[in-house]
Amino acid sequence: MTSVSTNPTPTRTTVSGVAVKPLYTDDDLADWDPATQLGHPGQFPYTRGVHESMYRGRLWTMRQFAGFGRPSDTNCRFRFLLDQGQTGLSTAFDLPTLMGLDSDDPKSIGEVGRLGVAIDTVEDMQALFDGIDLAQVSVSMTINAPAIVLMAFYLSAAKQRGDDWRQLRGTIQNDILKEFHAQNEFVFPPEPSVGLVVDLIEFCSQHVPQWNTVSISGYHIREAGSTAAQELAFTLADGEHYVQQCLDRGLDIDAFASRLSFFFNAHNDLFEEVAKYRAARVLWSEMMRDQYGAKSEASWKLRFHAQTAGCSLQATQPEVNLVRVGYQALAAALGGCQSLHTNSMDETFALPSEHAATLALRTQQVLAFETGVTNTADPLGGSYFVETFTQQMKTAAQDYFGKIAANGGMIAAVENGFFRREIAESAFAYQQAVDSREKVVVGVNEFQQSGAAEIALMQFEESTESEHVANLRKIKALRSQQDVARSLTRLREAAEAGENTLPALLQCADDRATVQECMDAMADVYGRFRPPVNW
Repeated sequence: MTSVSTNPTPTRTTVSGVAVKPLYTDDDLADWDPATQLGHPGQFPYTRGVHESMYRGRLWTMRQFAGFGRPSDTNCRFRFLLDQGQTGLSTAFDLPTLMGLDSDDPKSIGEVGRLGVAIDTVEDMQALFDGIDLAQVSVSMTINAPAIVLMAFYLSAAKQRGDDWRQLRGTIQNDILKEFHAQNEFVFPPEPSVGLVVDLIEFCSQHVPQWNTVSISGYHIREAGSTAAQELAFTLADGEHYVQQCLDRGLDIDAFASRLSFFFNAHNDLFEEVAKYRAARVLWSEMMRDQYGAKSEASWKLRFHAQTAGCSLQATQPEVNLVRVGYQALAAALGGCQSLHTNSMDETFALPSEHAATLALRTQQVLAFETGVTNTADPLGGSYFVETFTQQMKTAAQDYFGKIAANGGMIAAVENGFFRREIAESAFAYQQAVDSREKVVVGVNEFQQSGAAEIALMQFEESTESEHVANLRKIKALRSQQDVARSLTRLREAAEAGENTLPALLQCADDRATVQECMDAMADVYGRFRPPVNW
């Protein structure tokens, strides 16, 4: 006879610390109306996805984040990944570029090309995409503080190649608010920084209509240690702030809202992640239609890119990272992503090798073509557990919207450190759970193995930096200094007058001004941000 334990089921929680019941039934959805709260894919409120046929109609875009060394080095990696079946490009920039510094600045020494590609001039942008048909390949660029400068360089390079701006497809991250929340790659104070985001939205809505002008990013918020609900709430709050600033500029919501995209983390807890994505679509559609009065259905739809959780990757037993990434990618697909990056197993040690990047791409391809998850839209729809968690995620995000308002709104909450405190407390709570073994991390606090991992890593050529700096100095010597000075003066004038800065930046790009020269000119007007002591 089998004995049955009388001990109560121990409490289980998600990665974010949310309690999970042993069983979910229709009692958990007593006040839930499937007709209005679930509906069908492609129909408001888009709980089940933004397209009627979802992946039967079109697979998600497969992007592998890539960038290192000189533009020619990254161009080679782009071509390699496209040959392996990647369907979109995703560009990583090095730290000097992210911070608006030129490669020959003393503060850039030792960082040029290390963690991404080094871009200083429009010539670099031309070399980055040399031989790649920009009318056929969607391009993503992960850049924030200098986003408008890099976009000007991209458009200038495209024009010089003869490409039609109206045919260009892609996304520029251009989400400065999350830098103040989590990632710290800011240059100007919050208000003028947001103004530059709006400049880019305004210009591209008129001249580059297929371009996603902001990738409103929860990814880095989650990487900093937030919960899933905080990632969701802070991301949508950032998006709402951009929308309001665009409306204050006088833009029509249906002229720009459909080109706002989102970027979420795909973490380990599969069902929590799926609920997060579903709740995001509902909240955004309600905000756009009911709060802001958007008329176009395209304006109501939240489209998102997902990237597997870099913070979950471990240096111990790095091959296990392949398994983590596979399940995280599954969550993104089940949650209805439009674009996906899968991390490489070696990223805790170095930039991805070709072998590791190929395996990461193959993870997506196996998911898409061998698992059956693309055969039907929203296969988890109607699950008692998933629908309950979707509703809970929505409520938790709405609670945070109230807290942000109570802190004086977005800019005031940034400046008083509200977002950073919330994220730090969540990160600390999670680390306590790992340290106490309440949360198991395979190979770290359980199932450990002795011996160091042996995997082949990508090697960085030490001559890369000096060669790139020498090329930059050559460009500076050969350009017209008079033209550069004139275009930078015009940029300062535009910033001082409150004009859209992108036309002036395009002229700067054409005249071979550098990233740092453009950033310094705007800093003369906007100033530079120094974090307050309460951070």
